[in-house]
Amino acid sequence: MQYQFILLFLFFGLTSTFAQGKNNIVLNNTQRSETIDPLRPAKAAFYSAIFPGLGQIYNKKYWKLPLIYGAIGVSTYFYIDSQKSYNMYRDEYKNRLAGNTGSSEYLANLSESQLLSAQKQFQRNRDLSALFIVWFYVLNIIDANIDAALSQFNVSENLTFKPTINFRNENLKSDFGFALNYSF
Repeated sequence: MQYQFILLFLFFGLTSTFAQGKNNIVLNNTQRSETIDPLRPAKAAFYSAIFPGLGQIYNKKYWKLPLIYGAIGVSTYFYIDSQKSYNMYRDEYKNRLAGNTGSSEYLANLSESQLLSAQKQFQRNRDLSALFIVWFYVLNIIDANIDAALSQFNVSENLTFKPTINFRNENLKSDFGFALNYSF
């Protein structure tokens, strides 16, 4: 029984893969054939993995570049800022343990427990910023892959999904619904 499901899955999976070899696009009564590149999503993801935003350039979605660089750049800024603050509070704490006086007037007014608390806070903020950097980097790769896959999706006029309003004469009511039309 299990083998039948596996065979059916493989059959339908392979037939749908081979069925999308070429798209015939009809624009203004002129027909042109566009081939589907099954490696396009993988190429876009690979380019984005090498350098963030390169997959979006490959997909010709240039408007996404400021979003990607802004997200990664802001996260990197907060990472560096939190690391500087962490080092400042850590150095002050180490100087106090060594018996040296504080380096700044502000830090001299803080107790050792406040210095430790500030260190933990900036360390947590730094780690979260690093996590966001990685998250935005991975999101960049996923976006390039999905965008490349969807750019080859068939959106011809033969396949439509439109909302419709039907008016019934029998009871003088209108119905709202969706119609899925596919023409050969």
